[in-house]
Amino acid sequence: MGIQMSENLTKAYGFLKAGKPEQAKQLLQTEAETALDSKDILFALNCCHFMINSLRQIESAEDFFERGEIIINEWKSFENTASRGNMPQPILYSARSGFFTLALENYSKMANEQDPRQRSEICRKIGLCYKKFGEYETSKNCLIEANELFPGSAPILAELADCFALCGEERKAKVLFREAFFLDPQKIDFSFLDSELICCLIRKVSDKGFTGAALQEWVPVYGVLFGIFSVKRELRSQEVGRLKQDIYAKENESKDPSSDSSVLTPRLINLYFWLIDHYVLTGAEQVKINQILLKIKILDPAIYSLFVK
Repeated sequence: MGIQMSENLTKAYGFLKAGKPEQAKQLLQTEAETALDSKDILFALNCCHFMINSLRQIESAEDFFERGEIIINEWKSFENTASRGNMPQPILYSARSGFFTLALENYSKMANEQDPRQRSEICRKIGLCYKKFGEYETSKNCLIEANELFPGSAPILAELADCFALCGEERKAKVLFREAFFLDPQKIDFSFLDSELICCLIRKVSDKGFTGAALQEWVPVYGVLFGIFSVKRELRSQEVGRLKQDIYAKENESKDPSSDSSVLTPRLINLYFWLIDHYVLTGAEQVKINQILLKIKILDPAIYSLFVK
């Protein structure tokens, strides 16, 4: 009986991994009749039910891209629930593969999209699916194409950085993570990032009590302080002008009593870090650097102490 049960469970997990929850459910229900107290089988059945309900939701979607989006969002919802308990990882992996297999099927049907921006987003999502399968080189190629079609996208650069880290190309990963968080931390979906390089940083910052939008903003600040965002580049002249404008705008915003300092403070500190790097790389007078350091000290003395030590 044990051997037969093992074979059936293997087949069931295979169906789940392939995005075929109905077939997996049938085998699991048969096994549940003789193993009512099996937590693994009950969790696997829960995965099947959730996936079946998710598939029902895409029936009214207008196009294949929207279907892919619904499936991925459903997975994020399920993963958030599952992460609260000590769930069997092999089953969770099978369920994740199933969701992203279904998402990939839908995104791939939009691969001939002509609009560069929309095609870029499709390439990004196809790359995400391959990354979740562990096919990092294929994922990287998709994300490189996405970046070529629509440069300067924080989500694309963050996910491409994640791929480089997973492929062992840490220096490139550090450069791109730093760029992505400089562009817009709020557009980076942490649930799409898998490399230990960035996940370890996110955990450390989260352990300091930051959550939500504030967490997104503090990650690049501590990325600098912990030496992770350590690879710098010289800014182009137009980037310097835009950086100074951003700083000016954020400084004025911070004077408004109704502004959200939990988000604004780390964003401003990160902009200051970039300006200091620019001054250092271009050999600017020390007085300019000292002026920015003083601003950081006034804004957050603790961060200042960590930065200059």
